[in-house]
Amino acid sequence: MKRAVDVFVSLCGCVILAIPMVIVALAVRLTSPGPAIYWSRRVGKDNSIFLMPKFRTMRTDTPVVATHLLTDPSRHLTPIGGFLRKSSLDELPQLWCILKGEMSLVGPRPALFNQDDLIAARTEAGVHALKPGLTGWAQVNGRDELEIPLKVAYDAEYLRRQSFMFDLRILILTALKVAGARGVSH
Repeated sequence: MKRAVDVFVSLCGCVILAIPMVIVALAVRLTSPGPAIYWSRRVGKDNSIFLMPKFRTMRTDTPVVATHLLTDPSRHLTPIGGFLRKSSLDELPQLWCILKGEMSLVGPRPALFNQDDLIAARTEAGVHALKPGLTGWAQVNGRDELEIPLKVAYDAEYLRRQSFMFDLRILILTALKVAGARGVSH
């Protein structure tokens, strides 16, 4: 049932958000050099690597590391990058990964391929067996603000509690967080 809901919601999202996504893509291209979409190597279910698209919020010369590891993340942002991140509009292309079955609407956020500490902690907790999500229990409980042990604890709690109703609760809480742009540090 989860896969059917993922496909239905992501298809509806692609149709409803098609024009806004084209506008965002054009805005990215017009405000900074480089492609509109950045394809990031991410860790998926069972620690497999997949390419996850996002609207580009960083300059093309930014090192490929988690944003919190950059010395001054704001200096790497494109002119509209901060707005795209705070509004979560940069995440919209991930609907493609949901349609392909590489991601789900709800699950642990996919780690970067080089976040070895997060990958190891999730594997030890059994979280690696889950399909990564567009949003997750850790995101609604802190987003960028969480330290790795706490993030993994929330991911492990999701692993234990996952259900249709819990996913619905997380989606509602995500919408409220995005509306308030809370928990995004850059």
